[in-house]
Amino acid sequence: MANAPVQRMSQLMAKTLRDDPADAEVLSHKLLVRAGYVRRTAAGVWSWLPLGRKVLANVERIVREEMDAIGAQEVLLPALLPREPYEATGRWDEYGGELFRLKDRKGGDYLLGPTHEEIFTLLVKDQASSYKDLPVILYQIQNKYRDEARPRAGILRGREFLMKDSYSFDLADEGLAESYALHREAYRRVFARLGLDYRIVAATAGAMGGSKSEEFLAPAEAGEDVFADCPNGDFAANTEAITYEVKPVDASGVPAAEDIPTPDTPTIETLAASLGVPASATLKNLLVKVDGEIVAVGVPGDREVDMGKLEAHFAPAVVEMVTEEDFAGRADLVRGYVGPQGLAKVKYVADPRVAPGTAWITGANKEHTHAKNVVAGRDFEVDEYVDVVVVRDGDPCPKCGTGLKLDRAIEIGHIFQLGRKYTDALKLDVLGQNGKPVRVTMGSYGIGVSRAVAALAEQHADEHGLVWPKEVAPADVHVVAAGKALQTELALEVSQQLAAAGVRVLVDDRAGVSPGVKFTDAELIGVPQILVAGRRAGEGVVELKDRRTGEREELPVAEAIARLTA
Repeated sequence: MANAPVQRMSQLMAKTLRDDPADAEVLSHKLLVRAGYVRRTAAGVWSWLPLGRKVLANVERIVREEMDAIGAQEVLLPALLPREPYEATGRWDEYGGELFRLKDRKGGDYLLGPTHEEIFTLLVKDQASSYKDLPVILYQIQNKYRDEARPRAGILRGREFLMKDSYSFDLADEGLAESYALHREAYRRVFARLGLDYRIVAATAGAMGGSKSEEFLAPAEAGEDVFADCPNGDFAANTEAITYEVKPVDASGVPAAEDIPTPDTPTIETLAASLGVPASATLKNLLVKVDGEIVAVGVPGDREVDMGKLEAHFAPAVVEMVTEEDFAGRADLVRGYVGPQGLAKVKYVADPRVAPGTAWITGANKEHTHAKNVVAGRDFEVDEYVDVVVVRDGDPCPKCGTGLKLDRAIEIGHIFQLGRKYTDALKLDVLGQNGKPVRVTMGSYGIGVSRAVAALAEQHADEHGLVWPKEVAPADVHVVAAGKALQTELALEVSQQLAAAGVRVLVDDRAGVSPGVKFTDAELIGVPQILVAGRRAGEGVVELKDRRTGEREELPVAEAIARLTA
Protein backbone atom coordinates (compact mmCIF):
# COMPACT_ATOMS: atom_id res chain seq x y z
CA MET A 1 0.00 0.00 0.00
CA ALA A 2 1.32 3.42 -0.98
CA ASN A 3 2.30 5.91 1.67
CA ALA A 4 -0.48 8.29 2.66
CA PRO A 5 0.31 11.93 3.43
CA VAL A 6 0.76 13.33 6.93
CA GLN A 7 -0.82 16.76 7.36
CA ARG A 8 0.81 18.69 10.22
CA MET A 9 -1.44 21.24 11.87
CA SER A 10 1.60 23.40 12.59
CA GLN A 11 1.71 23.97 8.82
CA LEU A 12 -2.02 23.82 8.06
CA MET A 13 -3.74 26.83 6.46
CA ALA A 14 -6.79 26.73 8.69
CA LYS A 15 -7.76 28.42 11.92
CA THR A 16 -10.47 27.09 14.16
CA LEU A 17 -12.90 29.45 15.88
CA ARG A 18 -14.38 29.19 19.35
CA ASP A 19 -17.59 31.06 18.51
CA ASP A 20 -20.16 30.73 15.77
CA PRO A 21 -19.99 33.29 12.93
CA ALA A 22 -22.41 36.14 13.55
CA ASP A 23 -24.29 35.53 10.29
CA ALA A 24 -24.53 31.74 10.64
CA GLU A 25 -28.08 30.39 10.89
CA VAL A 26 -27.72 26.64 10.35
CA LEU A 27 -25.50 23.99 11.92
CA SER A 28 -23.43 23.21 8.82
CA HIS A 29 -22.61 26.89 8.30
CA LYS A 30 -21.48 27.25 11.91
CA LEU A 31 -19.38 24.09 12.06
CA LEU A 32 -17.72 24.25 8.64
CA VAL A 33 -16.53 27.79 9.34
CA ARG A 34 -15.54 27.16 12.97
CA ALA A 35 -13.62 23.97 12.09
CA GLY A 36 -11.64 25.71 9.33
CA TYR A 37 -13.17 24.01 6.30
CA VAL A 38 -14.56 27.04 4.45
CA ARG A 39 -14.45 30.83 4.51
CA ARG A 40 -16.85 33.36 3.03
CA THR A 41 -15.50 35.37 0.08
CA ALA A 42 -18.69 37.26 -0.82
CA ALA A 43 -22.42 36.78 -0.39
CA GLY A 44 -23.09 33.24 -1.60
CA VAL A 45 -19.46 32.69 -2.65
CA TRP A 46 -17.16 30.45 -0.58
CA SER A 47 -13.50 29.47 -0.49
CA TRP A 48 -12.56 25.90 0.39
CA LEU A 49 -9.59 25.62 2.76
CA PRO A 50 -7.29 22.55 2.76
CA LEU A 51 -9.42 20.37 5.06
CA GLY A 52 -12.63 21.36 3.25
CA ARG A 53 -11.06 20.69 -0.13
CA LYS A 54 -10.15 17.17 1.02
CA VAL A 55 -13.75 16.44 2.01
CA LEU A 56 -15.05 17.94 -1.23
CA ALA A 57 -12.57 15.86 -3.23
CA ASN A 58 -13.69 12.69 -1.44
CA VAL A 59 -17.30 13.39 -2.37
CA GLU A 60 -16.22 14.03 -5.97
CA ARG A 61 -14.27 10.75 -6.01
CA ILE A 62 -17.26 8.70 -4.87
CA VAL A 63 -19.56 10.38 -7.38
CA ARG A 64 -17.03 9.88 -10.17
CA GLU A 65 -16.50 6.20 -9.33
CA GLU A 66 -20.22 5.44 -9.39
CA MET A 67 -20.80 7.37 -12.60
CA ASP A 68 -17.93 5.57 -14.30
CA ALA A 69 -19.42 2.27 -13.09
CA ILE A 70 -22.57 2.79 -15.20
CA GLY A 71 -20.52 3.55 -18.30
CA ALA A 72 -20.80 7.33 -18.15
CA GLN A 73 -18.01 9.31 -19.79
CA GLU A 74 -16.57 12.38 -18.09
CA VAL A 75 -16.10 15.63 -20.00
CA LEU A 76 -15.59 19.24 -18.98
CA LEU A 77 -17.61 21.97 -20.65
CA PRO A 78 -17.17 25.71 -20.20
CA ALA A 79 -19.02 27.61 -17.49
CA LEU A 80 -19.09 30.75 -19.65
CA LEU A 81 -21.78 30.07 -22.25
CA PRO A 82 -23.31 31.87 -25.25
CA ARG A 83 -26.85 33.22 -25.18
CA GLU A 84 -28.15 31.61 -28.36
CA PRO A 85 -28.70 27.96 -27.22
CA TYR A 86 -30.56 29.12 -24.12
CA GLU A 87 -32.66 31.48 -26.20
CA ALA A 88 -33.55 28.60 -28.52
CA THR A 89 -34.99 26.62 -25.59
CA GLY A 90 -36.63 29.65 -23.96
CA ARG A 91 -34.55 29.43 -20.81
CA TRP A 92 -32.72 32.72 -21.37
CA ASP A 93 -35.99 34.36 -20.29
CA GLU A 94 -37.46 31.56 -18.13
CA TYR A 95 -34.60 31.68 -15.63
CA GLY A 96 -35.41 35.31 -14.90
CA GLY A 97 -33.24 37.05 -12.32
CA GLU A 98 -31.43 33.87 -11.25
CA LEU A 99 -29.38 33.79 -14.44
CA PHE A 100 -25.98 35.49 -14.35
CA ARG A 101 -25.90 37.45 -17.62
CA LEU A 102 -22.90 39.35 -18.96
CA LYS A 103 -21.60 40.99 -22.11
CA ASP A 104 -18.19 40.77 -23.69
CA ARG A 105 -16.34 43.85 -24.96
CA LYS A 106 -18.04 43.53 -28.34
CA GLY A 107 -21.53 43.51 -26.82
CA GLY A 108 -22.11 39.77 -27.18
CA ASP A 109 -24.43 38.17 -24.61
CA TYR A 110 -23.18 35.37 -22.38
CA LEU A 111 -24.25 33.61 -19.19
CA LEU A 112 -22.64 31.67 -16.36
CA GLY A 113 -24.08 28.19 -16.63
CA PRO A 114 -26.71 27.19 -14.04
CA THR A 115 -27.09 23.83 -15.79
CA HIS A 116 -25.93 22.53 -19.16
CA GLU A 117 -28.73 20.73 -21.03
CA GLU A 118 -28.37 22.94 -24.10
CA ILE A 119 -24.60 22.68 -24.35
CA PHE A 120 -24.52 18.90 -23.92
CA THR A 121 -27.23 18.58 -26.57
CA LEU A 122 -25.12 20.59 -28.99
CA LEU A 123 -22.04 18.52 -28.14
CA VAL A 124 -23.84 15.28 -28.98
CA LYS A 125 -25.29 16.89 -32.13
CA ASP A 126 -21.72 17.60 -33.21
CA GLN A 127 -20.36 14.15 -32.30
CA ALA A 128 -23.20 11.71 -32.99
CA SER A 129 -24.68 11.15 -36.45
CA SER A 130 -25.88 7.54 -36.41
CA TYR A 131 -27.89 5.20 -34.21
CA LYS A 132 -24.59 3.39 -33.75
CA ASP A 133 -23.31 6.34 -31.68
CA LEU A 134 -26.07 5.91 -29.08
CA PRO A 135 -26.93 5.41 -26.29
CA VAL A 136 -24.41 7.58 -24.50
CA ILE A 137 -24.16 9.07 -21.00
CA LEU A 138 -21.92 12.10 -20.47
CA TYR A 139 -21.15 13.89 -17.21
CA GLN A 140 -19.04 16.61 -15.67
CA ILE A 141 -18.23 17.90 -12.18
CA GLN A 142 -18.14 21.65 -12.47
CA ASN A 143 -19.02 24.92 -10.77
CA LYS A 144 -22.52 26.24 -11.50
CA TYR A 145 -23.90 29.72 -10.98
CA ARG A 146 -27.25 31.13 -9.90
CA ASP A 147 -27.85 34.71 -8.87
CA GLU A 148 -29.73 33.89 -5.68
CA ALA A 149 -31.68 36.86 -4.37
CA ARG A 150 -30.94 35.86 -0.77
CA PRO A 151 -27.95 33.52 -0.53
CA ARG A 152 -28.00 31.97 2.93
CA ALA A 153 -27.10 28.96 5.06
CA GLY A 154 -23.43 28.92 4.07
CA ILE A 155 -22.66 26.53 1.24
CA LEU A 156 -26.24 25.21 1.23
CA ARG A 157 -27.60 28.08 -0.83
CA GLY A 158 -24.83 29.85 -2.69
CA ARG A 159 -24.38 31.70 -5.95
CA GLU A 160 -21.50 29.45 -6.96
CA PHE A 161 -21.67 25.73 -6.20
CA LEU A 162 -20.08 22.49 -7.33
CA MET A 163 -22.35 20.05 -9.11
CA LYS A 164 -22.21 16.79 -10.97
CA ASP A 165 -24.50 17.02 -13.96
CA SER A 166 -24.96 14.12 -16.36
CA TYR A 167 -27.05 13.64 -19.48
CA SER A 168 -28.27 10.55 -21.26
CA PHE A 169 -29.06 10.39 -24.97
CA ASP A 170 -31.15 7.52 -26.32
CA LEU A 171 -32.97 6.60 -29.52
CA ALA A 172 -36.26 5.67 -27.85
CA ASP A 173 -38.23 6.26 -24.67
CA GLU A 174 -37.50 2.69 -23.53
CA GLY A 175 -33.80 3.51 -23.65
CA LEU A 176 -34.38 6.70 -21.67
CA ALA A 177 -36.18 4.68 -18.99
CA GLU A 178 -33.15 2.37 -18.77
CA SER A 179 -30.71 5.29 -18.49
CA TYR A 180 -32.92 6.84 -15.80
CA ALA A 181 -32.95 3.56 -13.86
CA LEU A 182 -29.15 3.31 -14.13
CA HIS A 183 -28.77 6.77 -12.63
CA ARG A 184 -31.32 6.08 -9.91
CA GLU A 185 -29.37 3.05 -8.71
CA ALA A 186 -26.02 4.85 -9.05
CA TYR A 187 -27.36 7.67 -6.87
CA ARG A 188 -28.48 5.17 -4.23
CA ARG A 189 -24.93 3.80 -4.13
CA VAL A 190 -23.39 7.29 -4.02
CA PHE A 191 -25.46 8.45 -1.06
CA ALA A 192 -25.04 5.16 0.79
CA ARG A 193 -21.25 5.42 0.44
CA LEU A 194 -21.33 9.04 1.56
CA GLY A 195 -23.15 7.98 4.71
CA LEU A 196 -26.19 10.17 4.08
CA ASP A 197 -29.66 9.40 5.33
CA TYR A 198 -31.86 10.13 2.31
CA ARG A 199 -35.32 9.67 0.79
CA ILE A 200 -36.32 9.33 -2.87
CA VAL A 201 -39.46 11.38 -3.52
CA ALA A 202 -41.61 12.35 -6.47
CA ALA A 203 -40.87 15.90 -7.63
CA THR A 204 -41.86 18.55 -10.14
CA ALA A 205 -39.75 19.20 -13.21
CA GLY A 206 -39.92 23.00 -12.98
CA ALA A 207 -37.94 24.94 -15.57
CA MET A 208 -36.12 21.74 -16.58
CA GLY A 209 -39.24 20.23 -18.15
CA GLY A 210 -39.82 16.56 -18.84
CA SER A 211 -42.23 13.77 -18.00
CA LYS A 212 -40.81 12.25 -14.81
CA SER A 213 -38.75 13.65 -11.99
CA GLU A 214 -37.52 12.43 -8.61
CA GLU A 215 -35.52 14.14 -5.87
CA PHE A 216 -33.05 12.65 -3.42
CA LEU A 217 -33.57 14.46 -0.12
CA ALA A 218 -31.46 14.39 3.06
CA PRO A 219 -33.71 15.03 6.09
CA ALA A 220 -32.36 17.96 8.11
CA GLU A 221 -33.77 20.88 10.06
CA ALA A 222 -31.84 23.25 7.79
CA GLY A 223 -33.56 21.89 4.68
CA GLU A 224 -35.47 24.26 2.44
CA ASP A 225 -37.54 21.49 0.87
CA VAL A 226 -40.56 20.02 2.62
CA PHE A 227 -41.53 16.47 1.73
CA ALA A 228 -44.39 14.22 2.71
CA ASP A 229 -43.99 10.59 3.75
CA CYS A 230 -46.82 8.10 4.05
CA PRO A 231 -46.45 5.91 7.18
CA ASN A 232 -47.53 2.93 5.05
CA GLY A 233 -44.40 3.39 2.93
CA ASP A 234 -46.25 3.54 -0.39
CA PHE A 235 -45.83 7.25 -1.10
CA ALA A 236 -43.22 9.99 -0.73
CA ALA A 237 -43.15 13.32 -2.54
CA ASN A 238 -41.97 16.87 -2.34
CA THR A 239 -45.01 18.83 -1.20
CA GLU A 240 -44.79 20.81 -4.45
CA ALA A 241 -45.46 17.57 -6.37
CA ILE A 242 -48.46 16.25 -4.40
CA THR A 243 -51.60 16.10 -6.48
CA TYR A 244 -55.13 14.98 -5.65
CA GLU A 245 -57.96 13.76 -7.84
CA VAL A 246 -61.00 15.94 -8.41
CA LYS A 247 -63.83 13.93 -6.86
CA PRO A 248 -67.33 15.29 -7.68
CA VAL A 249 -70.06 14.96 -5.05
CA ASP A 250 -73.85 14.90 -5.30
CA ALA A 251 -75.34 18.38 -4.75
CA SER A 252 -78.96 17.52 -5.59
CA GLY A 253 -80.10 18.27 -2.04
CA VAL A 254 -78.39 21.65 -1.72
CA PRO A 255 -80.86 24.61 -1.75
CA ALA A 256 -80.43 27.49 -4.15
CA ALA A 257 -77.68 29.98 -3.47
CA GLU A 258 -78.76 32.79 -1.16
CA ASP A 259 -77.21 36.14 -0.27
CA ILE A 260 -76.80 36.82 3.45
CA PRO A 261 -75.85 40.10 5.13
CA THR A 262 -72.43 39.88 6.75
CA PRO A 263 -71.37 43.37 7.80
CA ASP A 264 -67.71 43.93 8.65
CA THR A 265 -66.54 40.41 7.71
CA PRO A 266 -63.86 40.96 5.04
CA THR A 267 -61.68 38.04 6.25
CA ILE A 268 -62.30 34.32 6.59
CA GLU A 269 -61.75 34.56 10.34
CA THR A 270 -64.33 37.32 10.88
CA LEU A 271 -66.83 35.60 8.55
CA ALA A 272 -66.54 32.19 10.26
CA ALA A 273 -66.87 33.78 13.70
CA SER A 274 -69.90 35.84 12.65
CA LEU A 275 -71.80 32.87 11.17
CA GLY A 276 -70.63 30.31 13.71
CA VAL A 277 -69.23 27.97 11.05
CA PRO A 278 -65.79 26.40 10.64
CA ALA A 279 -63.44 28.15 8.24
CA SER A 280 -63.44 24.95 6.15
CA ALA A 281 -67.09 25.67 5.20
CA THR A 282 -66.05 28.88 3.48
CA LEU A 283 -64.43 29.43 0.10
CA LYS A 284 -61.41 31.74 -0.01
CA ASN A 285 -60.79 33.51 -3.32
CA LEU A 286 -57.31 34.93 -3.81
CA LEU A 287 -56.80 37.39 -6.65
CA VAL A 288 -53.47 37.44 -8.47
CA LYS A 289 -52.19 38.79 -11.76
CA VAL A 290 -50.61 36.42 -14.28
CA ASP A 291 -48.65 38.46 -16.81
CA GLY A 292 -50.95 41.34 -15.93
CA GLU A 293 -54.26 39.44 -16.29
CA ILE A 294 -56.35 38.94 -13.13
CA VAL A 295 -56.86 35.31 -12.10
CA ALA A 296 -58.96 34.15 -9.11
CA VAL A 297 -57.73 31.18 -7.08
CA GLY A 298 -60.25 29.29 -4.96
CA VAL A 299 -59.32 27.19 -1.92
CA PRO A 300 -61.17 26.12 1.24
CA GLY A 301 -61.16 28.91 3.82
CA ASP A 302 -59.04 26.96 6.28
CA ARG A 303 -56.22 26.48 3.76
CA GLU A 304 -53.46 28.77 2.48
CA VAL A 305 -52.40 29.17 -1.14
CA ASP A 306 -48.89 27.89 -1.85
CA MET A 307 -47.50 30.70 -3.99
CA GLY A 308 -44.58 28.53 -5.06
CA LYS A 309 -46.95 25.97 -6.56
CA LEU A 310 -48.99 28.69 -8.21
CA GLU A 311 -45.91 30.32 -9.72
CA ALA A 312 -44.61 26.95 -10.93
CA HIS A 313 -47.94 26.18 -12.58
CA PHE A 314 -48.03 29.45 -14.51
CA ALA A 315 -44.27 29.62 -15.26
CA PRO A 316 -42.71 31.26 -17.17
CA ALA A 317 -45.50 33.84 -16.74
CA VAL A 318 -45.00 36.29 -13.88
CA VAL A 319 -47.41 35.91 -10.95
CA GLU A 320 -47.98 38.85 -8.60
CA MET A 321 -50.60 39.96 -6.09
CA VAL A 322 -53.33 42.41 -7.13
CA THR A 323 -53.12 45.96 -5.82
CA GLU A 324 -55.70 48.59 -4.87
CA GLU A 325 -55.51 50.01 -8.39
CA ASP A 326 -56.67 46.70 -9.88
CA PHE A 327 -60.05 47.04 -8.17
CA ALA A 328 -60.72 50.44 -9.72
CA GLY A 329 -63.43 50.30 -12.37
CA ARG A 330 -64.21 46.63 -11.64
CA ALA A 331 -67.69 46.40 -10.12
CA ASP A 332 -67.40 42.60 -10.02
CA LEU A 333 -64.33 42.77 -7.77
CA VAL A 334 -65.30 43.81 -4.24
CA ARG A 335 -62.33 43.66 -1.88
CA GLY A 336 -63.02 41.19 0.93
CA TYR A 337 -66.27 39.95 -0.63
CA VAL A 338 -65.17 38.25 -3.88
CA GLY A 339 -67.07 35.13 -4.95
CA PRO A 340 -66.61 32.97 -8.06
CA GLN A 341 -70.24 33.34 -9.13
CA GLY A 342 -70.72 36.35 -11.36
CA LEU A 343 -67.03 37.11 -11.95
CA ALA A 344 -66.67 38.75 -15.36
CA LYS A 345 -63.70 38.01 -17.61
CA VAL A 346 -61.69 36.46 -14.81
CA LYS A 347 -60.15 33.01 -15.10
CA TYR A 348 -61.09 30.88 -12.08
CA VAL A 349 -58.55 28.33 -10.88
CA ALA A 350 -59.42 26.10 -7.93
CA ASP A 351 -57.90 23.44 -5.73
CA PRO A 352 -59.33 19.91 -6.27
CA ARG A 353 -61.07 20.22 -2.89
CA VAL A 354 -63.43 22.67 -4.62
CA ALA A 355 -64.83 19.76 -6.62
CA PRO A 356 -68.09 19.83 -8.60
CA GLY A 357 -71.01 19.50 -6.20
CA THR A 358 -69.25 20.96 -3.16
CA ALA A 359 -71.22 23.76 -1.46
CA TRP A 360 -69.64 26.85 0.05
CA ILE A 361 -70.15 30.11 1.86
CA THR A 362 -68.31 32.71 -0.18
CA GLY A 363 -68.34 36.36 -1.18
CA ALA A 364 -71.43 37.69 -3.00
CA ASN A 365 -69.45 40.37 -4.86
CA LYS A 366 -71.31 43.02 -2.85
CA GLU A 367 -70.14 45.10 0.11
CA HIS A 368 -70.86 43.44 3.49
CA THR A 369 -72.57 40.49 1.80
CA HIS A 370 -71.76 36.82 1.40
CA ALA A 371 -73.65 33.96 -0.22
CA LYS A 372 -74.40 30.49 1.12
CA ASN A 373 -75.18 27.24 -0.71
CA VAL A 374 -72.91 28.28 -3.59
CA VAL A 375 -72.23 25.03 -5.46
CA ALA A 376 -69.25 24.37 -7.72
CA GLY A 377 -70.43 23.32 -11.16
CA ARG A 378 -73.91 24.69 -10.58
CA ASP A 379 -73.45 28.31 -9.54
CA PHE A 380 -69.94 28.77 -10.92
CA GLU A 381 -67.52 26.96 -13.19
CA VAL A 382 -63.89 26.14 -12.47
CA ASP A 383 -61.73 26.85 -15.51
CA GLU A 384 -58.81 24.78 -14.27
CA TYR A 385 -58.07 22.57 -11.29
CA VAL A 386 -54.59 22.96 -9.82
CA ASP A 387 -53.16 21.67 -6.52
CA VAL A 388 -52.30 25.00 -4.94
CA VAL A 389 -52.83 24.65 -1.19
CA VAL A 390 -50.01 24.43 1.33
CA VAL A 391 -49.78 20.75 2.29
CA ARG A 392 -50.25 20.14 6.02
CA ASP A 393 -49.18 17.40 8.38
CA GLY A 394 -51.97 14.82 8.44
CA ASP A 395 -53.32 15.54 4.95
CA PRO A 396 -54.45 12.27 3.33
CA CYS A 397 -52.01 10.22 1.30
CA PRO A 398 -53.08 10.43 -2.38
CA LYS A 399 -52.64 6.65 -2.67
CA CYS A 400 -54.13 5.20 0.52
CA GLY A 401 -55.68 8.05 2.51
CA THR A 402 -53.45 7.65 5.58
CA GLY A 403 -52.33 10.92 7.18
CA LEU A 404 -49.04 12.16 5.73
CA LYS A 405 -46.04 13.12 7.83
CA LEU A 406 -44.08 16.23 6.81
CA ASP A 407 -40.33 16.69 7.21
CA ARG A 408 -37.73 19.25 6.11
CA ALA A 409 -34.86 18.12 3.94
CA ILE A 410 -31.92 19.22 1.79
CA GLU A 411 -32.10 18.40 -1.90
CA ILE A 412 -28.90 16.50 -2.73
CA GLY A 413 -29.87 15.01 -6.08
CA HIS A 414 -32.48 15.35 -8.81
CA ILE A 415 -33.14 13.14 -11.83
CA PHE A 416 -35.33 13.97 -14.84
CA GLN A 417 -36.70 12.19 -17.87
CA LEU A 418 -36.54 15.23 -20.13
CA GLY A 419 -37.79 13.56 -23.29
CA ARG A 420 -37.33 15.71 -26.38
CA LYS A 421 -37.72 19.25 -25.02
CA TYR A 422 -34.10 20.17 -25.72
CA THR A 423 -33.48 17.92 -28.70
CA ASP A 424 -36.57 19.39 -30.40
CA ALA A 425 -35.43 22.96 -29.72
CA LEU A 426 -31.89 22.27 -30.95
CA LYS A 427 -32.86 19.71 -33.62
CA LEU A 428 -30.76 16.77 -32.46
CA ASP A 429 -31.38 13.88 -34.88
CA VAL A 430 -29.37 10.83 -35.82
CA LEU A 431 -29.89 8.41 -38.71
CA GLY A 432 -31.83 5.35 -37.59
CA GLN A 433 -31.36 1.78 -38.77
CA ASN A 434 -33.77 2.45 -41.63
CA GLY A 435 -31.75 5.44 -42.79
CA LYS A 436 -34.35 7.95 -41.64
CA PRO A 437 -33.75 10.69 -39.02
CA VAL A 438 -34.61 9.83 -35.43
CA ARG A 439 -35.17 12.58 -32.85
CA VAL A 440 -33.05 11.72 -29.78
CA THR A 441 -34.60 11.54 -26.30
CA MET A 442 -32.76 12.80 -23.26
CA GLY A 443 -32.38 12.59 -19.48
CA SER A 444 -30.75 15.00 -17.03
CA TYR A 445 -29.32 14.05 -13.65
CA GLY A 446 -27.74 16.26 -10.98
CA ILE A 447 -25.93 15.79 -7.68
CA GLY A 448 -25.05 18.79 -5.54
CA VAL A 449 -21.45 17.94 -4.65
CA SER A 450 -20.74 20.95 -2.44
CA ARG A 451 -24.28 20.77 -1.08
CA ALA A 452 -23.66 17.13 -0.09
CA VAL A 453 -20.83 18.33 2.16
CA ALA A 454 -23.27 20.66 3.94
CA ALA A 455 -25.85 17.86 4.22
CA LEU A 456 -23.21 15.59 5.76
CA ALA A 457 -22.31 18.31 8.26
CA GLU A 458 -26.00 18.67 9.18
CA GLN A 459 -26.52 14.94 9.69
CA HIS A 460 -23.13 14.00 11.16
CA ALA A 461 -22.45 16.30 14.09
CA ASP A 462 -22.91 16.45 17.85
CA GLU A 463 -22.57 19.08 20.55
CA HIS A 464 -18.77 19.05 20.16
CA GLY A 465 -18.47 19.39 16.41
CA LEU A 466 -18.37 17.43 13.16
CA VAL A 467 -18.34 13.62 12.99
CA TRP A 468 -17.38 12.69 9.44
CA PRO A 469 -18.10 9.25 7.93
CA LYS A 470 -14.83 7.50 7.10
CA GLU A 471 -15.11 7.71 3.28
CA VAL A 472 -15.43 11.49 3.21
CA ALA A 473 -13.34 12.52 6.24
CA PRO A 474 -10.26 14.69 5.57
CA ALA A 475 -8.12 12.07 7.36
CA ASP A 476 -8.51 8.61 8.86
CA VAL A 477 -6.94 9.47 12.20
CA HIS A 478 -6.24 12.70 14.06
CA VAL A 479 -3.06 12.30 16.12
CA VAL A 480 -2.77 14.74 19.04
CA ALA A 481 0.51 15.53 20.75
CA ALA A 482 -0.50 16.67 24.24
CA GLY A 483 2.32 19.19 24.38
CA LYS A 484 5.65 18.01 25.78
CA ALA A 485 8.61 17.27 23.53
CA LEU A 486 8.44 13.53 24.22
CA GLN A 487 4.74 13.48 23.37
CA THR A 488 5.28 15.42 20.15
CA GLU A 489 8.14 13.12 19.16
CA LEU A 490 5.96 10.05 19.71
CA ALA A 491 3.01 11.62 17.88
CA LEU A 492 5.13 12.33 14.81
CA GLU A 493 6.71 8.87 14.91
CA VAL A 494 3.29 7.16 15.11
CA SER A 495 2.00 9.40 12.32
CA GLN A 496 4.80 8.33 10.00
CA GLN A 497 4.22 4.64 10.75
CA LEU A 498 0.50 5.00 10.06
CA ALA A 499 1.14 6.92 6.83
CA ALA A 500 3.57 4.24 5.68
CA ALA A 501 0.72 1.76 6.03
CA GLY A 502 -1.57 3.92 3.87
CA VAL A 503 -3.49 5.63 6.68
CA ARG A 504 -4.29 9.31 6.11
CA VAL A 505 -3.08 11.27 9.13
CA LEU A 506 -3.74 14.73 10.53
CA VAL A 507 -1.32 15.39 13.38
CA ASP A 508 -1.63 18.26 15.84
CA ASP A 509 2.01 19.10 16.52
CA ARG A 510 1.40 22.79 17.25
CA ALA A 511 3.78 24.22 19.84
CA GLY A 512 2.47 26.57 22.48
CA VAL A 513 -1.12 25.33 22.19
CA SER A 514 -2.65 23.83 25.32
CA PRO A 515 -3.82 20.19 25.40
CA GLY A 516 -7.37 21.39 26.08
CA VAL A 517 -7.47 23.46 22.91
CA LYS A 518 -6.03 20.57 20.89
CA PHE A 519 -8.62 18.14 22.25
CA THR A 520 -11.43 20.63 21.54
CA ASP A 521 -10.17 21.15 17.99
CA ALA A 522 -9.90 17.41 17.39
CA GLU A 523 -13.57 16.96 18.27
CA LEU A 524 -14.59 20.04 16.27
CA ILE A 525 -12.73 18.89 13.12
CA GLY A 526 -14.40 15.48 13.35
CA VAL A 527 -11.91 12.91 12.01
CA PRO A 528 -13.25 9.37 12.79
CA GLN A 529 -10.38 8.28 15.08
CA ILE A 530 -8.41 10.38 17.56
CA LEU A 531 -5.07 9.09 18.86
CA VAL A 532 -3.53 10.98 21.79
CA ALA A 533 0.12 10.88 22.78
CA GLY A 534 -0.35 12.03 26.35
CA ARG A 535 0.76 11.38 29.91
CA ARG A 536 1.88 7.77 29.26
CA ALA A 537 3.88 8.57 26.13
CA GLY A 538 7.10 7.69 28.00
CA GLU A 539 5.73 4.17 28.52
CA GLY A 540 4.87 3.81 24.83
CA VAL A 541 1.15 3.94 25.58
CA VAL A 542 -1.37 6.09 23.69
CA GLU A 543 -5.10 6.73 23.96
CA LEU A 544 -7.37 5.81 21.06
CA LYS A 545 -10.82 7.42 20.88
CA ASP A 546 -13.68 6.74 18.51
CA ARG A 547 -15.05 10.19 17.58
CA ARG A 548 -18.58 8.95 16.92
CA THR A 549 -19.17 6.74 19.95
CA GLY A 550 -16.82 8.51 22.37
CA GLU A 551 -15.34 5.16 23.41
CA ARG A 552 -11.67 5.38 24.41
CA GLU A 553 -8.97 3.02 25.58
CA GLU A 554 -5.26 3.09 26.34
CA LEU A 555 -3.13 0.87 24.15
CA PRO A 556 0.55 0.16 23.51
CA VAL A 557 1.68 2.01 20.39
CA ALA A 558 2.11 -1.20 18.36
CA GLU A 559 -1.40 -2.35 19.19
CA ALA A 560 -2.90 1.04 18.37
CA ILE A 561 -1.15 1.06 14.99
CA ALA A 562 -2.30 -2.48 14.30
CA ARG A 563 -5.87 -1.50 15.17
CA LEU A 564 -5.81 1.51 12.84
CA THR A 565 -4.20 -0.32 9.93
CA ALA A 566 -6.33 -3.47 10.14
